[in-house]
Amino acid sequence: MHSMENKSHYHFIAIGGAAMHNLALALKDQGHFVTGSDDEIFEPSYSRLNAKGLLPEQYGWFPEKITKAITAVILGMHALEENAELIKAKELGIPVFSFPEFIYENSKQKQRIVIAGSHGKTTITAIILHVLKQIGKEVDYMVGAQIAGFDNMVRLSDTAPTIIIEGDEYFASPIDRQPKFLKYHHHIALVSGVAWDHINVYPTLDNYVRQFDKLADATPKGGILVYNEEDDITSVICKKDRTDVYTKPYKSHAHEIINGVTYLKTKKAKYPIHIFGDHNLSNIAGAKEVLTNCLNVEDDQFYEAIQSFKGASNRLEVLKRNNGRVVIKDFAHAPSKVVATTKAVKKQHPQAKLVAVLELHTFSSLNLDFLPQYENTLKLADKAFVFYNPSVLEHKHLPAISVADLKKAFKSEIEVFTDLELLKQAILAEKSGNANLLLMSSGNFNGLDFEEMATSFLN
Repeated sequence: MHSMENKSHYHFIAIGGAAMHNLALALKDQGHFVTGSDDEIFEPSYSRLNAKGLLPEQYGWFPEKITKAITAVILGMHALEENAELIKAKELGIPVFSFPEFIYENSKQKQRIVIAGSHGKTTITAIILHVLKQIGKEVDYMVGAQIAGFDNMVRLSDTAPTIIIEGDEYFASPIDRQPKFLKYHHHIALVSGVAWDHINVYPTLDNYVRQFDKLADATPKGGILVYNEEDDITSVICKKDRTDVYTKPYKSHAHEIINGVTYLKTKKAKYPIHIFGDHNLSNIAGAKEVLTNCLNVEDDQFYEAIQSFKGASNRLEVLKRNNGRVVIKDFAHAPSKVVATTKAVKKQHPQAKLVAVLELHTFSSLNLDFLPQYENTLKLADKAFVFYNPSVLEHKHLPAISVADLKKAFKSEIEVFTDLELLKQAILAEKSGNANLLLMSSGNFNGLDFEEMATSFLN
């Protein structure tokens, strides 16, 4: 691989991806020549690529873009195996890297810390980066969501001794069916918890769990495995005897909630924080374990810095507050996340009525075989609405789902909507008194204006 000093030409197949476009921006900032293709690009990738002059002139795949002048091709998960540009690159013998392989190639000389788990990995990575930034410690990183105070979500430098990587269990690329997190060859790994997800690539729980087992097994001699001991599956995996691997378990941070604000408790003091919920108290403990035990951050530095952490984008994000009432948006879609998020809001505001709205949008969540996993996930809500867009099922080539299917799967009282206007009316009908609204989706409710909804609900 060419060292970063030599300016290179990198071509991205599927440049619009969340991680992909961030890597493209990082390489461009380093002075490399960057090109790319994609067949659709959404916000925020669209505007960010456009601002740096990296937006493809037209959508589609153009094998003529692939020439001998290209140093390496970086292949995104969104492309297909028979992609015309990929075929051309192979014919010309140009090196092709998946996103994680490329990150590894450019961080071989660094200490590599990988943050993995079915949920919490983005938040844990974000907390670690936030604290290190506050205390002025230089690191490289790769994280999957926008974090306040960071322009770009990928940093690759020649100077930082360590890289913090959010490690995803999804496939590395269309031509490489190994989980991304195995490609980074970690020295230290954190596992936040394991709950079945990605049914389209891991058809059984056993098959899914095995990927995390492989990650733990890949820890080198003298390496460290940090893990959430309150999670059953994670504990079984990480407690397994591995020669010369150090294990560091963690559990949720001691805390109390006073008037809707969560405080971290230590022997010395109480520290108010912005984020809340049992899952976040676990995330904080995991991040602290890595920071204080692996990166030599002092406890006092940690508690000073954590108070200003506002959370990663779309994670329990407060859209609006008014007279003690709130509207919150969250990226939750997997069953375990829906439970954790609903519980967090209910616990933070126990006296208020909770109106919870879930959009089923992912391949797993719209799959009839996976739906029973949602049993009782919304039972803590005082009013629960479930929304899905039937055309998404067609687009994903999935069999149709009926209202009866959903009611049977969720078990608890839910109302089901497929029409956005009717859903909006139903939500606003619940706004009286001390009601809080929680909107959960990895999509956008078929174009819902979140700001407008928040304002209408609280007025």
